[in-house]
Amino acid sequence: MSAPTATEALVMRAQRGDLGAWSELYQRYFDPLFRHTCYLTGDPPLAEDLVQEAFARAMTSVANYDGRASFATWLRAIALNVVRMHWRRSKTTDRIVGDFEQMQHLAPPKGLPDQLHAQDQRMRAVYEILATMPDHLREAFVLRELEGLPTREAAEQLGISAGNLAVRATRARQRIRDELVRRGWLGEETRT
Repeated sequence: MSAPTATEALVMRAQRGDLGAWSELYQRYFDPLFRHTCYLTGDPPLAEDLVQEAFARAMTSVANYDGRASFATWLRAIALNVVRMHWRRSKTTDRIVGDFEQMQHLAPPKGLPDQLHAQDQRMRAVYEILATMPDHLREAFVLRELEGLPTREAAEQLGISAGNLAVRATRARQRIRDELVRRGWLGEETRT
């Protein structure tokens, strides 16, 4: 049996109640978890609150961490569940659309003003469509298409198989494509 990695050693210390180990894990994983949560919520202040909640849940349930997945994947799964609970608590279309609209401001704009306006309008339409989707399709789309996570990692976070993730992401893309055609943003020839 090989020696534990630095992360595994920190986790073992945290499981024994070592707050210094928790502090190191928090510092190591806060930024990636924050970025992940920002992608899901589109709202940095809300994401920060949800990440704090995710870390609190992780701290209270670290004894249940069994090492089957990486610690980072385990944390991201907790954060995803915290975000899901948030979505359920505030499941009004206006709130979700507002959250997704803020996501487009995370990346710096490129192009001419007219192109930027058209891009902004298309993105607004995509986020409105996402807001109407069931959570399981929206989450698959966000993780694969917006965050660009590898299939295996995204599937692990959602607790589903890679094949199931592919089906969900494909269905989400098709719904978005069909609705964009219906709204006139895409030509009929783009339907597959």
